[in-house]
Amino acid sequence: MNRKKEVIMEGVFLFTAVISIVAVALICVFLFANGFPAMKKIGIWEFLSGKTWRPSNNKFGIFPMILGSIYVTAGALVIGVPVGIFMAVFMARFCPKKIYKVLKPIVDLLAGIPSIVYGFFGLVVIVPFIREHFKGNGNSILTASILLGIMILPTIIGVSESAIRAVEESYYEGALALGATHERSVFTVIVPAAKSGIMAAVVLGVGRAIGETMAVMMVAGNQARVPDSIFKGIRTLTSNIVMEMGYATDLHREALIATGVVLFVFILIINISFSILKSQGEEK
Repeated sequence: MNRKKEVIMEGVFLFTAVISIVAVALICVFLFANGFPAMKKIGIWEFLSGKTWRPSNNKFGIFPMILGSIYVTAGALVIGVPVGIFMAVFMARFCPKKIYKVLKPIVDLLAGIPSIVYGFFGLVVIVPFIREHFKGNGNSILTASILLGIMILPTIIGVSESAIRAVEESYYEGALALGATHERSVFTVIVPAAKSGIMAAVVLGVGRAIGETMAVMMVAGNQARVPDSIFKGIRTLTSNIVMEMGYATDLHREALIATGVVLFVFILIINISFSILKSQGEEK
């Protein structure tokens, strides 16, 4: 009887794994089958490096959107990664239990807030602040970076904290036995030992940042141009797709799907790079 249950559960797990693989394969087939023909019609180099996006004139250059996505994601990481990692270290190794009981639900709540709510917060709070204290009208790379930096915090904090807590206590006790202080033991032994998990948190944060649409669309300015300042507005790849897919037809629609292909390749490159770095770290 137990053997039959094991066989049934093995079949269930295999079935769910196959469904996941098939789903990813179907997405890839749809994107590439619909995106590559558009790239060929437009010209791959012209599509990727073109600086003019004007569908009415059959000009489909997504270079400004590529730069916009990279700038906003990089800015979010500069803001969110240090804060998230230090917050995770504090919660895992320094935070008193009474404060932790309050802090943990707050972090979890941040993860559950819808993107549109973050967008309204950025529009009502961050945009006016940037407008009053810096250059421009407030809808800019800096505004989007700050907002995305806040949005990726729950992901980085949650995964990093779990990774830090997963490190064996003997590492910490050994460092104390050698005469290290509590702070030195945490930052020179525990945190390096949790490096793989922290890197995974950063990669997930990158995925969240580069794939975010609604919140960025509300505060970034949505201007399809090459920005020359962090106080200028930009348009990201995701925003470009969402804004125009509703009325796009023919080559315009295919170009938007091709934009999705570029975004998919970006995420793929990030994940492969993480896997390579992780394997090199394990070899060392």
